[in-house]
Amino acid sequence: MASQEIENLVQALARLPGLGPRSARRAVLYLLKRPETTMKPILSAMEQVEANLVTCTICGNVDTKDPCQICSDPRRDEKSLCVVEEVSDLWALDKSRLFPGKFHVLGGKLSALDGVRPEDISIDKLLKRVEQGGIDEVVLAMNATLEGQATAHYIAERLESFPVRLSQLSHGIPVGGELDYLDEGTLAQALRSRRPVE
Repeated sequence: MASQEIENLVQALARLPGLGPRSARRAVLYLLKRPETTMKPILSAMEQVEANLVTCTICGNVDTKDPCQICSDPRRDEKSLCVVEEVSDLWALDKSRLFPGKFHVLGGKLSALDGVRPEDISIDKLLKRVEQGGIDEVVLAMNATLEGQATAHYIAERLESFPVRLSQLSHGIPVGGELDYLDEGTLAQALRSRRPVE
């Protein structure tokens, strides 16, 4: 079939999220057909990122400079802080352009089954940021999982003594969702989060 080097490339790509062995093989074949216009720019971009990749010492985002683009942006609202589990969550929320403030990446969520304790994620660093003052609102943007909600509850308890407004993302029925296709947990959360008709 293919040389060991090409098979190694296929296997490396297959480990990426969303790519299985067949998709990885198709991607490699595409790259091999046009190495000058596809493979070389990708290799160059990856080398540049690898050489400059850092974790932001303020928020935990990954970028090629510290502080990251978000933390160093003077147009951001310094008084609003959105707490997320992972960098991918930060990127998804920031891409929406709906949150004008700053972010804080926990680097995980509390999980007794996986042995993840409060000291294993960036909760203490979050508390220090809030303690320094200047933050009016903390938005807890945890995933709608049991562990995510337990993490949000724990953080809310730790922030009770600070003069900040706490809020969290609403959970429930997605836009375009049909009730008979939704699971019981989603329906229960939607009913608990119901609000008056405007």
